[in-house]
Amino acid sequence: MATGGGFSASVWALVRRVPAGRATTYGMLAEAHFGVVRGARGVGQAMARCPDDVPWWRVVHADGSMKGTAGADEQRARLAEEGIPLTPDGRVDWPRAGGPWSP
Repeated sequence: MATGGGFSASVWALVRRVPAGRATTYGMLAEAHFGVVRGARGVGQAMARCPDDVPWWRVVHADGSMKGTAGADEQRARLAEEGIPLTPDGRVDWPRAGGPWSP
């Protein structure tokens, strides 16, 4: 398990750069770090233990869906508060949101 150094710290630094009112995907962050999308699971693991100052709610799945935990409702609420458009089924509406933010 990472203790906040190396890979996890790099992911958290990227997420801190996601502007308010925008969202990105685990895959976009993995691609920014590794150069390939295949590290998305590792990004998810880093995000699962991110510090309080990381805007975790701005990172969603490629299809715009939220994490599959109890925090999904809070994530939707925070995204909506920032003006990020959501579909009727609660996913980020990528066409209306301007697509995922890219680091």
